[in-house]
Amino acid sequence: MPTKIGYKYFIIPVMIFMAGIFFSCENDLEKIKRINADPNSPNETSENLHVTYTDSGYAQVELFAGIAETYKLPKPITKFKDGLKVNFFNEKGEITSVLTSLYGEVDDESGNITVRDSVELLNILEKKKLETEVLYWNKKGDSIYTDKPMVITYPDMILYGNGGWTTHKFDTAQFYNPTAKIFINQNEEK
Repeated sequence: MPTKIGYKYFIIPVMIFMAGIFFSCENDLEKIKRINADPNSPNETSENLHVTYTDSGYAQVELFAGIAETYKLPKPITKFKDGLKVNFFNEKGEITSVLTSLYGEVDDESGNITVRDSVELLNILEKKKLETEVLYWNKKGDSIYTDKPMVITYPDMILYGNGGWTTHKFDTAQFYNPTAKIFINQNEEK
């Protein structure tokens, strides 16, 4: 059995060592953030996103995205990558139009949406399709517009132009600078 004097000499260095460990451990959160956080990485990431926006219990907009990334800085923004599909509904709950693209972006402050790369807006009831490379959707004004070349295909004609606008229902459309109108003869014999 150790003597009391030996025990004191053993305990004192152990206590000093343990106190040194406890008081020297410090986690500076700012240092950790600088080491671990990439300022260009998203704050949140979702895969196979499916969101339905409703008003008074009725679906208004349904959104599908392969990858959704939310960023807080330098300004709040959500990016949709790997394909985007948006279904728009009428008052009866029927899908009236479908917007697709390979990429989309939502400014979370203003609510404005930009879609680009292989953009198509399809009006299901009228069987017409708008194609362009970029569309901007102003949520407050409920208008969708572009300043790029676009093509609208109807069952009996094709319209070409540079820039234009429509609504999310794609029930009406206007070109800023129409360039061509081609009629499709559907009475051809086969």
